[in-house]
Amino acid sequence: MVRESIAPTKSNLIKVKERLATASEGYELLEQKREILVMELMQKVEQVKLLERDLETQVALAYPALKRMLIVVGRERADRLSQNIRYHFDLQEKKVSIAGMTLPGLAIHLPEIELKYAPTNSFAECDETVLEFFKLLKIVTELATIRTIAWRLAREVRKTQRRVNALEKMVIPIALGTKGYIESALEERDRDAFFTSKLLKRKAGKE
Repeated sequence: MVRESIAPTKSNLIKVKERLATASEGYELLEQKREILVMELMQKVEQVKLLERDLETQVALAYPALKRMLIVVGRERADRLSQNIRYHFDLQEKKVSIAGMTLPGLAIHLPEIELKYAPTNSFAECDETVLEFFKLLKIVTELATIRTIAWRLAREVRKTQRRVNALEKMVIPIALGTKGYIESALEERDRDAFFTSKLLKRKAGKE
């Protein structure tokens, strides 16, 4: 069994037992953390799947609407109408608390939907296209936010799993091996001391 190369003394045995207790407790806590993180990650993955399905559905609505608008309005006129349209999008980093951790996330604030052209230049197809693409944009931003959190969670799961593996396959086995070695060495030393003491007593009795 793998062990540390240290002297088999009682003081070292106490230290090894303390390290073993700390490592075992840390292993249990990290294993619990890993399980919680995996559950949280699976929830986020399910949310991503649902949003990707919504995204696919909305793409199937938005781009045909754009195509109809270009047919009715014409590409050149659509370009002229779009030149004066400006929207402000606010992107901010936000902190997300999951499983006792604070992870960096993404907050995206969409502007209010406005039809920013004169009513005289308005067509039903233009209005429909704007509305459908705003719906598409909303889904895209939600998806980006959830994916960001899911990516961070996946990275934290991998990091936690590496720590669990290190404790399970290296730290704890080495501590157990060292503990067993020191205990065996001390027991053998005690037996030798006992037999030596008995021999000395016998010799003293004969004299």
